[in-house]
Amino acid sequence: MTRHLRPAERLAAVGKDVTLAEIVKRSAWDQHVVEQAVFAVGLTRDEFSCNDLRVLLPEQGHGFLGAAINSLRGSGVIEHTGQMVFSTSSPTHGHRIAVWRLTNKGRLIAARRRQAQAVAA
Repeated sequence: MTRHLRPAERLAAVGKDVTLAEIVKRSAWDQHVVEQAVFAVGLTRDEFSCNDLRVLLPEQGHGFLGAAINSLRGSGVIEHTGQMVFSTSSPTHGHRIAVWRLTNKGRLIAARRRQAQAVAA
């Protein structure tokens, strides 16, 4: 029986540092690709919300955003900052949404990716 990897394990298993531009080039959008996009944004910004992510993702990625955020939060890769902002998505009617940041675990995953990339080069 194959064991499914947790989001943190999937992020750590990527052999090279994935940029948002590389993610956007992919044709099959699913939760795992959106998780990679959330992680990539977390690496470039101290704090972020779904507002920041929606403007970067193609329309087909929007439906996976909530699941990706919850998955990364649940696995300890990102954490809520305690701040809220108003959503810019019209279907949400301006409801408040969470502001997120990478955790120490998320930064450790990024450091391991960079180290693996340097060794491979």
